[in-house]
Amino acid sequence: MGSAEVSRREFVKSAAAAAAAAVVPGAAIARGAWAGGTESIRIGVIGCGGRGTGAAINALEADPATRIVALGDLFADRVESSRKHLAEAGEFGDRARVSPERCFTGFDAYQRVLEAGVDAVILATPPHFRPAHFAAAVAARKHVFMEKPVAVDAPGVRMVLEAANAAGAAGLCVVAGTQRRHEASYLAAMQRIREGALGRIVSARCYWNQGGLWVHRRKPEYSDMEWQVRNWLYFCWLSGDHIVEQHVHNLDVVNWAIGSHPERCLGMGGRQVRTGEEYGNIFDHFTVEYVYPGGEHVMSMCRQIEGTSPRCEEVIHGAQGTAVLRPGSARITGAAEWRFAEKNNNPYVQEHADLLAAIRSGRPVNEARQVAESTLTAIMGRMSAYTGQEVTWEQALQSEWRLGPETYEFGDLPVDEAPVPGRTRLL
Repeated sequence: MGSAEVSRREFVKSAAAAAAAAVVPGAAIARGAWAGGTESIRIGVIGCGGRGTGAAINALEADPATRIVALGDLFADRVESSRKHLAEAGEFGDRARVSPERCFTGFDAYQRVLEAGVDAVILATPPHFRPAHFAAAVAARKHVFMEKPVAVDAPGVRMVLEAANAAGAAGLCVVAGTQRRHEASYLAAMQRIREGALGRIVSARCYWNQGGLWVHRRKPEYSDMEWQVRNWLYFCWLSGDHIVEQHVHNLDVVNWAIGSHPERCLGMGGRQVRTGEEYGNIFDHFTVEYVYPGGEHVMSMCRQIEGTSPRCEEVIHGAQGTAVLRPGSARITGAAEWRFAEKNNNPYVQEHADLLAAIRSGRPVNEARQVAESTLTAIMGRMSAYTGQEVTWEQALQSEWRLGPETYEFGDLPVDEAPVPGRTRLL
């Protein structure tokens, strides 16, 4: 992220080539500086908004020998805010103090963080940038924690899958921000599902229905690019729409429970309430029916509209019972009655603890493929809702429907019109 002009093609192409180059015969397993005598794991943060800063604190909480040593973001005020917040967190002392010379801004900030002597990176920029940042981190032999979703379109998913293979070949550890996979209640429920508590899974439902979220309103001094990146949630090229950015959590749980990704889907949705300029071009509600290879049908629903009933859960139906899963809560009814009654953990800390433990042990963990598949599950649902057409997994995976500008620079960037089902076409 820096100066002005970076060709999107060059940005994506160079990162993909670098990731591919990382796969070389006999590549040494990258275990970081701790294998050379020091116990400290040095972490760089790429994307210094609330989630990036929060993830940095979670990493510090997860392991007493971690240090945040570099920060990078497109905007200087975000870097400074994150640096100040970390320094004032109190309990972490020097482990959370980043020197100004290790703070980087601009479109190339991610590269400068990777060159700043880090062992691992946290990737928490708007999701559009995740594939190229992940590919670059893998090529630089860095362990990775990356927030979900990991792409906003199929070309981005393909880049993540390629880099996932490169990470595996290089012995790198990769953990994703699908924290339910690190949460005690979910892990206990999934163990029972695997042991047959529900019998054969026949269908599922999942929901993330809530009110509104934050909005970053435009200021006179903002260029189009600056405003859209600061208000990234509401522009499909940056967030993937809320079905991808948020509902991916629920879809990931369904994929996890069924043990597969869907083979086709049919969706609908629209832009009923959030129609102002500040809401960009995304929808405010979606409903998608997914069909999985074993014939399982899954109904997926997500909504961000004030004054509506909230619901955030996954419901897995089996031939012999039903599981209802929510953060901190899990129960199974039917032939094998069960309720999670233990103390739950903090999954936001646990995901970093699991990553850091894998790094220290030299036994790599790699969640990149599973989160890429869950991201594509959400993308194919969005594609179907935007067009009004049934979409297959292969259509979604091979799509050339690329989101975002060809050039990254501060300046004019017209907003694409909101999709219209029946008129918007699959590309």
